Amino acid sequence: MSGRGDARDRGGGGGAGDRRGAGDGSGGGARAPHLRTFGESLRSGELGSLPVLLSLVSIWLVFVALDDSFLSPRNLSNLSVDIVGTGLIAVGVVFVLLVGEIDLSVGSVSGLAAAVFAVLNVHHGMPEGLAVLLAVVMGAAIGALHGFFFARVGVPAFVVTLAGLLGWNGLMLYVLGTSGTINLDDEGLVAMLTGHYFHDVSVAYGVAALGTAGYLLVSLRDARRRVAAGVPSRSRGGIAVRTAVLGAAAFATAFVLNRFQGLPLALLLFIVVLVGLDHVLRRTTYGRMIFAIGGGVDAARRAGLGVVWVRISVFAVSGTMAAVGGLFLASRVTSAGQSSGGGNLLMNVIAAAVIGGTSLFGGRGRVWSALLGVLVIQSIASGVALLGIQASVQFMITGGVLLVAVVIDSLSRRAQKAHGRV
Repeated sequence: MSGRGDARDRGGGGGAGDRRGAGDGSGGGARAPHLRTFGESLRSGELGSLPVLLSLVSIWLVFVALDDSFLSPRNLSNLSVDIVGTGLIAVGVVFVLLVGEIDLSVGSVSGLAAAVFAVLNVHHGMPEGLAVLLAVVMGAAIGALHGFFFARVGVPAFVVTLAGLLGWNGLMLYVLGTSGTINLDDEGLVAMLTGHYFHDVSVAYGVAALGTAGYLLVSLRDARRRVAAGVPSRSRGGIAVRTAVLGAAAFATAFVLNRFQGLPLALLLFIVVLVGLDHVLRRTTYGRMIFAIGGGVDAARRAGLGVVWVRISVFAVSGTMAAVGGLFLASRVTSAGQSSGGGNLLMNVIAAAVIGGTSLFGGRGRVWSALLGVLVIQSIASGVALLGIQASVQFMITGGVLLVAVVIDSLSRRAQKAHGRV
């Protein structure tokens, strides 16, 4: 069973063509083997991140045609910060979706975390670091509680987290009290999360170079290990192409950011979280267990996997990331108020995970889905705002993109079943 989870892990969200023989790791053999394998993967329903990337490019081209300031360094820099709070919450939702469940409480948990931090720090004078820690621990505890009722008691996750959505929102209002809104210290630790920029251009370029080199080394090491184990691996040509694309995107991003205020601290922290959690999902036993349970909970039980504790843990991860994301959202407006965690945040978070490529049926996706999905959603919001269009149009566009993503996911699963891959 764990082997099945590993297979889903490698093929779920990391781009098509990862599973089957792309040569012997040396790049030899037939002409352009990685391209042939890529085409075969597409025909069998393994679309990877291709649909969301095409959607993102299309959205950007449309908005650039309507207003060329959309791709200005200022707007793209603001976009890179705006995606972080929602994106962090979406990362936690990805963990829950991977086991085939959903968490409707993340918006309320994020608002409660911001409120608890603000009350402890501003009203009671608690040091920011300690207040942040308590807020995040509270989020983890809330998520674990949801997981307990779901995995141990047997209450459907939809019901448990729907109750959490209502209950934690009420607790947030109670914690805030009659003041309604609490302003944070503009020079404080939390405010710096989204307000600090690395103005030295070498920082952004250094991060781009480090990320590209790290990806290349890890890919080559994995290819060598898979060849030594006698299992299919990516060819060196395929690795070179992927590294070149990643490097071009990374250095282009660094160039644009340096033309405004430099690399935002928020974006750097977001990338670090994504890399760390991606490692957990794809390269640890725990991550393989998550994919295995998402692929079939009954089979996972028969294989002796700890289904109950894994289910509890993914909800704990979701609660933790909701709390962290809530602090970043509070940082963006330097306040915590009655509207924190409300509005369309919950819908945007779930839509980001699904649009990014995480399957609603479980067992397929990656944490990078959150980045791609939130980029699509926030790009739509940014473009609509620049054009002065009503917010209702933004909701309609986002809803259409979400529907297309779910349809593609359903068709992809159908194609994989036809090819014996599900």
